[in-house]
Amino acid sequence: MKKADMFSILFFILLAFLLIYDKTRAAYLIFNAAHPYILGFLKVGILATFGEILALRIIKGRYVMPVGLIYRFIVWGFLGIVFVAVFELFGSGTTALLDKNLLPYYSNARKFFQAFYTSVLMNLIFAPTFMAFHRITDAYIDLSEGKLSKMLKINLDKALSYIDWKTFANFVVLKTIPFFWIPAHTVTFLLPSSYRVLVAALLSVALGVILSLKKKAKSVSAR
Repeated sequence: MKKADMFSILFFILLAFLLIYDKTRAAYLIFNAAHPYILGFLKVGILATFGEILALRIIKGRYVMPVGLIYRFIVWGFLGIVFVAVFELFGSGTTALLDKNLLPYYSNARKFFQAFYTSVLMNLIFAPTFMAFHRITDAYIDLSEGKLSKMLKINLDKALSYIDWKTFANFVVLKTIPFFWIPAHTVTFLLPSSYRVLVAALLSVALGVILSLKKKAKSVSAR
């Protein structure tokens, strides 16, 4: 472990402390209720971008800033705003479906079924679109080397051809959605709504770290 890794550990310890300590947790809940989109932007923007930095740390063995860091943060922040609305949309929609008996469930386990159905519907309907959008924005950032002047000159066809859509379909959509995101978001939707976007952002960090460890293990074994 390098000295710089201590800052990463301290970051998550601080985050845990802020959520556990009564006064800071209460302040978070008040601000989140009053300004959900601002908190959504900051939570996902900061955590998901930090997750990308950690992923590079694992793969390269040292801390390297991703190309176009500020643009990646802005994209993640925008997605955080979207998540706030989408989580509420699918949560409320699933409630309506259950109220009208349009989905089967056991009445004494409604909370679990509601969380599960919300996760399934969101991940099957929304997640592929969000993931594809994020792949495209990453392509623009990578191809432009993080420079806005170059980014504006890249056409959509070039960005689309840069993406490995086969891996996207076979792995990202067909494996991470059913085997990671649906179970993980089922747990997320069992939590109070104030914590759902935050936990979703932490889950993206966790998945990035897991995949990076797997990728590094493969590269080591191939030597």
